[in-house]
Amino acid sequence: MLDGRVLRSRSIDGLDQEVYALLTAYQALIRAGDDALTGRPEVPMERISFTVLLTTATDTVTAGHGIFPGTLIDLVGSIGHATPGNLLPAHRRQRAKARTRKNPTSKYGPNAGQHPQKSQNYTVHAAIAFFEHGLSNRSRR
Repeated sequence: MLDGRVLRSRSIDGLDQEVYALLTAYQALIRAGDDALTGRPEVPMERISFTVLLTTATDTVTAGHGIFPGTLIDLVGSIGHATPGNLLPAHRRQRAKARTRKNPTSKYGPNAGQHPQKSQNYTVHAAIAFFEHGLSNRSRR
């Protein structure tokens, strides 16, 4: 969503506000995409492209189309019209090749050729700890 940009705030309160704004925009886009497929219950939510949602919302805001409704109020909106036509495939193809380094002139030359050539499976074990009194608030500067 940030398109390679970094957060601009220089204070903790400002960072909190920017992160919450990004999470709110993300949630609004996901809900709009879900509402667009309300009439099609056979289509799972995983087929909605977030890129299409974000691009359509960005184009609507920057171009100003459909912000002020005319006499007819369109509850579907531009996101609702763009989403069903640009669904992701029902079954995604599996990774056919192991990930490789893209920079052949890496400064890590001695390790060249020592990377695995096949995909590897890993098992992750996680432990969840519950604190009786919770965590203390972080210090505000």
